[in-house]
Amino acid sequence: MSVHVFGIRHHGPGSARGLQAELDRLEPDIVLVEGPPDAEGLIPFCSNKDLVPPVAMLVHVVDDPRRAVFYPLACFSPEWHAMRHSLQHGLPCWFIDLPQANRLAEPVAEASGEPAGDPRTASPRMDPLTYLARAAGLDDGEDWWGRMMEERREASGVFDAVLESMTALRSELAMELDRTEARREAHMRQRIREAQKRGFQRIAVVCGAWHAPALNEMPSAEKDDELLQGLKSVSVTSTWIPWSHDRLSIASGYGAGVVSPGWYRHLFTCSSDVEVRWLARVACLLREKDLDASPAQVIEAVRLAECLAAMRGRPVVGLSELDDAAESVLCQGNPLFLRMVHDRLIVDEVLGRVPAETPRVPLQRDIEKRQKRLHLRAKAEERLQELDLRKETDLERSRLLHRLCLLGIDWGEEQGVRGKKGTFREVWRLRWDPELSIRVIEASVWGSCVEEACETRVRHEARSLKELAELTRLLDRVLLSDLSAVVTDIVQRIDELSAVSVGMLELMDALPPLGKALRYGNVHRTSHELVAPIVDALVARIAVGLPGACASLNDPAATEMLSRLTHVHQTIQLLKQPEHGRIWGQALEKLVRQGGANGLIAGRSARLLLDTRSLSSAEAGVWMRRALSRSVPPAGAAAWIEGFLGGSGLLLLHDLKLWAIIEEWIEELSTERFVEVVPLLRRTFATFAPAERRQLGERVRGSGVAAGARVSRSPSTPFNAGRAAEALPLVAKLLGLELPPGDEPRG
Repeated sequence: MSVHVFGIRHHGPGSARGLQAELDRLEPDIVLVEGPPDAEGLIPFCSNKDLVPPVAMLVHVVDDPRRAVFYPLACFSPEWHAMRHSLQHGLPCWFIDLPQANRLAEPVAEASGEPAGDPRTASPRMDPLTYLARAAGLDDGEDWWGRMMEERREASGVFDAVLESMTALRSELAMELDRTEARREAHMRQRIREAQKRGFQRIAVVCGAWHAPALNEMPSAEKDDELLQGLKSVSVTSTWIPWSHDRLSIASGYGAGVVSPGWYRHLFTCSSDVEVRWLARVACLLREKDLDASPAQVIEAVRLAECLAAMRGRPVVGLSELDDAAESVLCQGNPLFLRMVHDRLIVDEVLGRVPAETPRVPLQRDIEKRQKRLHLRAKAEERLQELDLRKETDLERSRLLHRLCLLGIDWGEEQGVRGKKGTFREVWRLRWDPELSIRVIEASVWGSCVEEACETRVRHEARSLKELAELTRLLDRVLLSDLSAVVTDIVQRIDELSAVSVGMLELMDALPPLGKALRYGNVHRTSHELVAPIVDALVARIAVGLPGACASLNDPAATEMLSRLTHVHQTIQLLKQPEHGRIWGQALEKLVRQGGANGLIAGRSARLLLDTRSLSSAEAGVWMRRALSRSVPPAGAAAWIEGFLGGSGLLLLHDLKLWAIIEEWIEELSTERFVEVVPLLRRTFATFAPAERRQLGERVRGSGVAAGARVSRSPSTPFNAGRAAEALPLVAKLLGLELPPGDEPRG
């Protein structure tokens, strides 16, 4: 009876290659793997051709899916090949780590998704591999381990060296393990003893390199029993989920991750010409970016990488040499070119696949069914999906994405549409992260299908919300998701809240989402009969209460009110309801006439009335003269100008009367008042577009447009009707019009 301990790196191609060779040589009759015993039922799936790594075993608490742990596996993970070896040879395979049923029962659950036991996570002071690296004259433990273990082409005798080095490390460092780590090793030893009691003669143990000495020289069983006493337990379940190379990298925050999953995958899958094939991939990716990369350059880069490895005393070419060679030869010394292909090359963005018969919650099956039917594949890489809501398939895709967002499954993020008009277009940024599988399991408590789960969750959320604006935003999302069954519930809740004493600011925040839903929701073919009465009531209440809410506001409060005033105005213009426009115009007119209103609010109200042609240019000039009269403090006058002109200087460029009013006001200011007003005016003019500021500056200097301004205010020359008539045919032709008889130019 013999026990053979193989200390491996959890995601190491050299470890995996060496383990394959050792298992073939040893021909064990049982394989013990460091993994969660709660997931042993998942091992048979490893022989299924539809289970394609990278994948992960997900173990979570039945009643609280958020308390979960992932055990990722790639095609170059030694544990993956240990399980496949046992299945191919008909051998039993056990997971021997401390069960997650016990670990997740602890007050601080180990839900980091990290398969504990990696040598780099064991020392609170320093990565243990760093000590070995420094003994070899290097500073980076990761680089040392890669050279000595993962990039090796020949793996004979390597596990004996790993066991010896880790034994020396543990003895030299004399680190005391924390209670969880001690219990883990005790449980693994107990499982080894159990295999011995069952009569297995050749026992292969696959574990993290740091644990190898603790499993090779075992203390008495009584000590381990004492450590394992008093363990708490919770009910857990497990399943396979797709994983990605991005989540295997250290950059993702995964403690047992590797620097370059794509490079490790390449090392494991390439049996020969590793350097040539890698640099050929670099060249192909550069050519995809329209950069020159010839076969001759690939050959030169390979030779340079080999020379660098020899100069650095490395037995084989490593990733650092290949990167340096690629940057120097293929990228012409520009590191930005190599960075362009980093994600596809070093990380090698790949999402795994799990078979259909893998245990899943009903909601997860429903989502996958819809994804397949709508041809929306879950991919690890980020991509943009443009939808045309006039097409039935795209409309259903939009509904699915909106519904998943309601469930907290943020697979897609809606983006603004640029350069294209029409409310029938949506652009989504899609990226399926493995952690979304947890969100799916969490959302399954609301229902077994997407629509049922959304309706249940929305009803629950509507009852719990206390703010009117939050409810209207929820209604907007519900309408976009086409959940007509819950619209009535939300509308009733909105009606209840709006009927009670609600502040003006809350009413103004609530209107824009409802207006958007009422105006654009029909693109999603949803019913809005229930929304229109609420919008009518909100517009009326806001119009009545607005003058009082804007009275005697200080500058910060006026700035806050200005934003809401603008949004409400935009919503009313969007709805295009004559009655809304009438009562809103009356409210704005009261603000303009109201003596106690802040200048910022009064000025913006006048501008909005002018934009909607409820106020003529001449009338606007009268109000501007009053706002800039000597009886008004300069700061108040400047605030009125900021409200009236803020964001656009086109009005001043095209309306010379308003320009003249402001010019006269500035000329009348004393030196002291001018110094006081200049910062306020500068703040207003800073909101104009650069081209507008330039033209206004030219007018001030008396050039360009300014000359036209002077001419317009000076006695004009007699109008020459004959010369004007000569231009009429050309103008009519440009506009596609026909001149009526009698308007033809006379000779």
